[in-house]
Amino acid sequence: MNNVLVTGACGFIGSHFVKSHFVSGFNPVIVDKMTYAADVNRIGGVNTYDENGLYIKGLYIGDICDRTLCEQIIKKHSINTIVNFAAETHVDRAIADSSEFMNSNILGVHTLLELARKHDLRFVQVSTDEVYGSIEQGSFAETDRLNPGNPYSASKAGADLLTLSYYKTYGLPVVITRSTNNYGPFQHPEKFIPKMITDAMAGKPLAVYGDGENIRNWLYVTDNCQAIKLVMEHGKSGEIYNIGGANEMTNNQVAKIISLRFNVPITYIADRAGHDFRYSVCYDKIEKELGWKPCIPFMQGLNQTIQHYTGCKT
Repeated sequence: MNNVLVTGACGFIGSHFVKSHFVSGFNPVIVDKMTYAADVNRIGGVNTYDENGLYIKGLYIGDICDRTLCEQIIKKHSINTIVNFAAETHVDRAIADSSEFMNSNILGVHTLLELARKHDLRFVQVSTDEVYGSIEQGSFAETDRLNPGNPYSASKAGADLLTLSYYKTYGLPVVITRSTNNYGPFQHPEKFIPKMITDAMAGKPLAVYGDGENIRNWLYVTDNCQAIKLVMEHGKSGEIYNIGGANEMTNNQVAKIISLRFNVPITYIADRAGHDFRYSVCYDKIEKELGWKPCIPFMQGLNQTIQHYTGCKT
C-alpha cells in the first residue's frame, strides 16, 4: 500500500487529487490548516466520514510548520510519500501581505523536507509555472531560469530551490511539478474563472485587470491531478516536470465567453501591481517520459465548471 501524506488536501487542487485517486493502492492521509480557502466538503464524496458523520477519517487539522504533529502522523500511518499541495496561493493577498506566504510556502516546505529526510520518504513538491515569470513568446522549459514577479511566485520559487537542494545535498528522492493555471469545480471564487462566474451569476459586471490582454494557459484540474500522480509514481528523482494545458487565452477571451453566457458586461479596473503578461510552459518532457498530455478541452472544462457553480446543466 502506498501510504501518502497529502498536505493541503482540502484546498482546490489537493481535494481533486484525493478524490481522483482514492483507489486501491493509494491510501491518502490528509493534513490541512483549514484556512479560508479550505473546505472539507470538497473531499466529502470519498467515504471519509465516520458512522456518525462527525469527522473525516485520516484528516488532521494542523499546520505543515508543526513538525511534531506531522512527524506523529508519518509514524502512525507508516507514510512513505509526501505530496505537498499546502500553500497560500492568491497573488492579490500576497501583494497586500506576504508574511503567511513565507510561512506556509517556504518554512512549511522546509519542515516537510526535514521530516522526509529523517524518515526516508519520497517528496513531491506541487509548484507553479509562475516561478518562471512572464514570457513574451515561446514556452519555458524545466531548465530555464526562475524569474518570479510577485511575492507569491517568489515564495514558490524559493521552495522549489530548497526542494532541489535536498536532492543534491542529501540524495532525498524529490520531484517537482509546475503546472499552468488550473480551473474547475470547487475553486475558491477569489480566482479568475470562478470569480467571473459567480459575479456573472449575481448580475455584476465582470471586472478585468488592465486592458484584459494578459495571457494564461488553462489546465483543467483533473488533468493536472493525473499528471501529478504519474510524477509521484514514476517521475525521476531530482527532476522537474512542467504540466501544460494547451488552452492559451487572453483574460478578455475568457471573460467574453462568460459575459455572453450570462448577459453581463465587462468592465476594466486598475491593473494588478507586477502583473505578469503571459505564462507558458513546454510539457514535452512529461509527455515523452510519462505519457501524459491534457485531455479536457477548454470549453468542456468551462461548461463543467459553470455547471458546478450554477447547479444547472449548460
